[in-house]
Amino acid sequence: MSLRLGNVVIEDTFAEAFPMYATRILITAYTRQWAYTAARIATGFGTSVIGCPGECGIEALASAKITPDHRPGVLIQIYHTDPASLKLVTISRVGQCILTCPTTAAFDGLPRVKRRIGVGRALAKFGDGFEREDTLHGRKVWRIPVMEGEFIIEDSFGVLKGVAGGNILILAKDAEAGLEAAEKAVKAIRKYGKGVITPFPGGIVRSGSKVGSLKYPKLRATTNHLYCPTLKNIVRETRLSGEINAVYEIVINGLRKEYVLKAMGLAIKTAASIPGVVNISAGNYGGKLGPYHLYLKEALEAVKDIEIKLEP
Repeated sequence: MSLRLGNVVIEDTFAEAFPMYATRILITAYTRQWAYTAARIATGFGTSVIGCPGECGIEALASAKITPDHRPGVLIQIYHTDPASLKLVTISRVGQCILTCPTTAAFDGLPRVKRRIGVGRALAKFGDGFEREDTLHGRKVWRIPVMEGEFIIEDSFGVLKGVAGGNILILAKDAEAGLEAAEKAVKAIRKYGKGVITPFPGGIVRSGSKVGSLKYPKLRATTNHLYCPTLKNIVRETRLSGEINAVYEIVINGLRKEYVLKAMGLAIKTAASIPGVVNISAGNYGGKLGPYHLYLKEALEAVKDIEIKLEP
């Protein structure tokens, strides 16, 4: 049975998520600006493994009080389908986007995880024999000589099996209302959530997909025609009522299932407060795609005690 938040119907359905291997990197730099610049570049072109070399995004800022070198930092997450692919894409992103960025260093963001990938030791070879192994605050690191001075990178990064593909669908009367709801939902996730990323542009998807194709057998994914407003009078099985003219999706990856569920709840609660939002639903494929079924009602239960306050 569907729920209601004010005038918004919260459908009694679930987001179908699936396991992916994840690593977490703490980037530090001389200033917050340079740490964020490295994080932003390192997580580019990382929306979906359907067409990108890994899924990735910025998780949170990190205070200089808690970073190994006592400099401002930014946490990022990178996901892939298997550990070998994750290692390759992590090495390339760190090597091309963090090592090259002024004043940065890269540390393991999952220091207590037993499974490791040897990113630092692989990139140390860039030092051409002049690299030096060292210990920094109990962490094994490599000091790689660069023209600016040294790039410090931790020897290995932790890897765990995370949860990818958590999502909500915001069904609105028009694009203006839907986009406002989606933007504020992402802000709520970033302010109150933890351990998650929203890998799409600005955290928002306007081109949600379905598995496979009705017409082109070789395609892995195509437009989710059931939620396309321009097709609601053409497609018999459309999920859109006459008053809905825009749908936005928020996709969430996280280090733990409960982190993703909480982020979904934050997004639902926030989006439902925006005038013009009609329904909130989620994308699933009848349980055939992934083993994690994240129900919207459970997501809301996870945030029932959180009062969401966002700056205008």
